[in-house]
Amino acid sequence: MNTATSRFHRLCLITLVAVYFLILVGGIVRSTGSGMGCPDWPKCFGSWVPPISINQLPSDYKEKFAAIREAKNRKFARYLNIFGFESTANAILNDKSILVEADFNAAKTWIEYLNRIVGVIIGFLIIAVFVLSFRLRKEHKSWFWIALATLITVIIQGWFGSIVVSTNLTSWTITIHMLMAFVLVGLLIWLYEKSAAPTRLPSAKYTRLLLVMAMILLIVQVLLGTEVRAAIDRVAGLFIPRESWITEAGKDFLIHRSFSWIVVLVHAVLVYRLFKTSRANPLPVALVLLILLTLITGIGMAYFAVPAYLQPIHLLVATLTFGIQFLLLMRLKTN
Repeated sequence: MNTATSRFHRLCLITLVAVYFLILVGGIVRSTGSGMGCPDWPKCFGSWVPPISINQLPSDYKEKFAAIREAKNRKFARYLNIFGFESTANAILNDKSILVEADFNAAKTWIEYLNRIVGVIIGFLIIAVFVLSFRLRKEHKSWFWIALATLITVIIQGWFGSIVVSTNLTSWTITIHMLMAFVLVGLLIWLYEKSAAPTRLPSAKYTRLLLVMAMILLIVQVLLGTEVRAAIDRVAGLFIPRESWITEAGKDFLIHRSFSWIVVLVHAVLVYRLFKTSRANPLPVALVLLILLTLITGIGMAYFAVPAYLQPIHLLVATLTFGIQFLLLMRLKTN
């Protein structure tokens, strides 16, 4: 591996770690209810440096920023209508709860602001990845195109983050935002793996197919988890005791909990097959540990009143599991 390729490989790894850190920070934002800590985007309360006291805001700040978000939502609704999503557009325009502005909270504002700072740093890292891939495009044309796709994805992700804010954390926008994070992780892992020395693992018949099935099930489970989180947010807004949140979440939690056993069963079969052919490789072991940790943190949230510190860990472990799955998919030999 020459110096330029080695530099590119290290940068991909650094960027990937940074993205996982952002996912953790995003989980903290969600678990602390700080998602609307900044009611506008990309600025925060109209400033590049957010306020630390309500005294720094005008008396009509709620009306002012609600009007800004309403204008942005109307523009977004026009785009949705163009692409045939009239019902979604109408739901955004007619749901007045979207425009309800939260009371200023300095802690939540700064948690969300730090989340955005990390996002900006990742944006610069991905630009650097793209620039390096451009320099290496003659020898590695595919790296350039994947790096370009990564750059486009992070730009769209940044823009869509503003939609998540303007629609007041509507559940379907959070789901799409999460899906795009998975896409970003996959692209960076692809670049990281392709820029390394080739590593191939033997696999039994249908193991790759089983791995793809496990990846799909995991993504579905994460999306079901976002619905549970949305249900808990609704329950929390009713000032119901924290100990009752899971019970009041109803069918969303029951579906998520039941589906988890399907995920565990498929992964158990997958890991068994991987151990038969790749016993000395650490990736199957890592997959087992991550699945167990996902299960443990999920049980912890269910039985200990959804502690805020477990929520970001639960999400981070799930996305790490996807990363290990994708890395295994790239390394397993085709039958």
